[in-house]
Amino acid sequence: MPLICTCHVTGLQLRLEDPLRPQSSVPPENVFVDRKAVDKLTEGLLAHYLPDLQSSKRALQELTQNQVILLDTLDQEVTKFRECNALLDLNSLFTEAKVYHNKLVNIRKEMITIHEKTTKLKRRALKLQQQKQKELMEKEQQREKELERERQLIAKPAKRT
Repeated sequence: MPLICTCHVTGLQLRLEDPLRPQSSVPPENVFVDRKAVDKLTEGLLAHYLPDLQSSKRALQELTQNQVILLDTLDQEVTKFRECNALLDLNSLFTEAKVYHNKLVNIRKEMITIHEKTTKLKRRALKLQQQKQKELMEKEQQREKELERERQLIAKPAKRT
């Protein structure tokens, strides 16, 4: 089983600890390391991992940039769908307006027809009323003629001279 150690650098001291070993009251083993060695180890560590980290950083930046582009594209698509829905709503409103316009045209035609019929009925009623008045007047004249004729037929006493 490999030994996994954590390193703590304090000044020029390097302390090795075994994470699997329980903490004890025994002071940890102190190893003194040269500053140049620490610098070279640091450079080696950075030289080993830095290219991978930089390429990972570039890949993450590219992914982030692609995500921004994708979000912009999605936003544009959402806007297109909203506009499309707005057009559908607008089309349905125009269709509904056309239906109601046709209903209004039909109502107007019916009103014109009803107006023409009522005008004809009024004329007919006026003619009938005039005809009735004429008949009543003729009857009245006929009655007056008959009354006048009866008066003339009634014997008149002769005048004494």
